[in-house]
Amino acid sequence: MFRTRLLSGILLMVIALITLIAGGDLLFLVLLAISLVGMTELYRVFGIGKKAPGVIGYIAAVAYYGLLYFAPQLPGEKLDWFMMLFMAFLICEMAALVFGYPNYNTQQIFAAFFGVLYVAVMLSYIYQTRLLSGGVFTVWLVFVCSWGCDTCAYCVGMLIGKHKMAPVLSPKKSVEGGIGGIVGAALIGVLYALAINHWGDAGVDMATYAIIGAAGGAISQIGDLAASAVKRYHNIKDYGKLIPGHGGILDRFDSVIFTAPIIYYLAVLL
Repeated sequence: MFRTRLLSGILLMVIALITLIAGGDLLFLVLLAISLVGMTELYRVFGIGKKAPGVIGYIAAVAYYGLLYFAPQLPGEKLDWFMMLFMAFLICEMAALVFGYPNYNTQQIFAAFFGVLYVAVMLSYIYQTRLLSGGVFTVWLVFVCSWGCDTCAYCVGMLIGKHKMAPVLSPKKSVEGGIGGIVGAALIGVLYALAINHWGDAGVDMATYAIIGAAGGAISQIGDLAASAVKRYHNIKDYGKLIPGHGGILDRFDSVIFTAPIIYYLAVLL
């Protein structure tokens, strides 16, 4: 089991290296594919993977990515196009509820709408971060913060963890581990800044990367627990089996989903 998990982790890192370094269309298409797979895993939980609400969700996700790609060439305000898309998406989902009644319930309709926002839109911020000035360096913070925080939280929790963070939802997670994860993510952010300044001549501010690391680490833990909460409510262990030893896309990217938009906006603001 450990060997399988390790090999899968190495393969994921290789794919991440290739796609993030290349950026552009390759990263765009990989994220679109990951988003659709992640949505499929989530929709399966609510029983709408092959039903009208789910199909509408897939179409909306593809339309969102298409709009994201072509937005710079479209006339008018970028925000208006996205608002029109989501208004149309919501209307279509409600139409499915009305004309499909009583085949679908409101929870399924809300889950279909939520799936696009939670998976497709939030993951797209990896691509949007890569497009920023200096994004070739900044985009790695998404993974440095989430996976670095997870590792540090685990180590600190094992060593000194005593107070349960979420005793019912995740009994193994401790407050000490959570704090250790945040501090660890901040320190990794500083080390990362030192590395890219030295070898990449990035010229980034270490204090800024420490702040981004700490904030990203804190949010990543919420993402991890939120994904666990959905699984607990629906009595499932993993969202899928796509990644041997890790589960599905949502099992591996649960913290990244929350971290990506935070890193983007902090990078823009700071």
